Amino acid sequence: MSLLHYLKFLLFHATGLLAILALLAGGAWISYGLLAILLIFTLGDALGGDDTSTPLYRYPALLTLQLWTALPLLASLLFVALWSVSRTDVLGFGAWLGGLSGYDLLGARQDTWTGHYLSTWLLCGLMIGMLGTITAHELIHRTWDPLSLLIGRWLLAFSFDCAFAIEHVYGHHRYVATHLDPATAPRGRSVYRHILLSTLHGNRSAWQIERQRLARQGWQVFGWHNRLLRGYLMSLLLVGLAYLISGWPGALLFIASGLCGKALLEIVNYMEHYGLLRDPHQPVQPRHSWNSNKRLSSWAMFNLTRHSHHHAQGELPYTALQPMRDAPLMLSGYLSTLLVTLLPPLWHRLMAPRLLDWDRQQASATERQLAAEANARSGIAALRPASSRR
Repeated sequence: MSLLHYLKFLLFHATGLLAILALLAGGAWISYGLLAILLIFTLGDALGGDDTSTPLYRYPALLTLQLWTALPLLASLLFVALWSVSRTDVLGFGAWLGGLSGYDLLGARQDTWTGHYLSTWLLCGLMIGMLGTITAHELIHRTWDPLSLLIGRWLLAFSFDCAFAIEHVYGHHRYVATHLDPATAPRGRSVYRHILLSTLHGNRSAWQIERQRLARQGWQVFGWHNRLLRGYLMSLLLVGLAYLISGWPGALLFIASGLCGKALLEIVNYMEHYGLLRDPHQPVQPRHSWNSNKRLSSWAMFNLTRHSHHHAQGELPYTALQPMRDAPLMLSGYLSTLLVTLLPPLWHRLMAPRLLDWDRQQASATERQLAAEANARSGIAALRPASSRR
């Protein structure tokens, strides 16, 4: 097998390093770095075509190591971001690295225009969502591997989303594409409403799942065995560390970036499941999730794009996921599709024909009835029968 199939996933790490370099360079380079990442993935997916390769990996430990290194990479990025908003040279970091590189990091930080700190926030939020949540998603499914679970939970702590490790594995995968799943957005819902509702209902679902688990084990709900409470404490600890590094500016940047990362997760949930329906008495099939095989998105996101197969067989590692060419397709790659969701009128206009096509071509008889009812409730004219639009 070609070495490229191992190296291609290093695009993930290269993206994180590019973000770190932009933050270190300071000034307009922060905004340039953010813009470069957006352009690389939107244009790259548009021009790079699909990756439908399914190689057999003989050294899976190397790929697991790539996942684990996301934690130090993300921690390093956040340290640099916190240093960039600090009033002091934390641990002499700027002087030390400036001496090694010959670049005046302290001067660049001093000259950074306030507006570029908006780019710092967006870049950190994007990286928390990408380096943190995407990797954590893969790791928390490895319920047989305590180290992977621990690293995954710490990665989720950066986005205040310990509930995801519980609700996603034990709730979402069971109820996907039904009204019981907080992450599945019904037809007609905007992405902004979904971010709020999915977050609230997801945490409530995680609490219920954890409470039932603790009851089966004979443990108290409010105790150390509660994984949800431990997760909240992990996030609180990270906020405290951010405060120690750079005071309130750092703590506020960390909180804002973490919430941005959490919002990105819910937007991705929205893209992956919007409007799809499933007969709750039938097993999950590839047709119950939106799929994408865009090359750059697949390489930089550990095949998260092959979401249809992931939901059909959630226990499989990302290297074993198949492209599922007959599954319903997203508009494009992940970042391109994400940007479209932020414009609800455009999103609903583009998705309406795809939903109607799914209703005709892929839905079961029961699901077509569910879809007809969902279309009537959606408030979207293009989804209603022609007779009712007059």
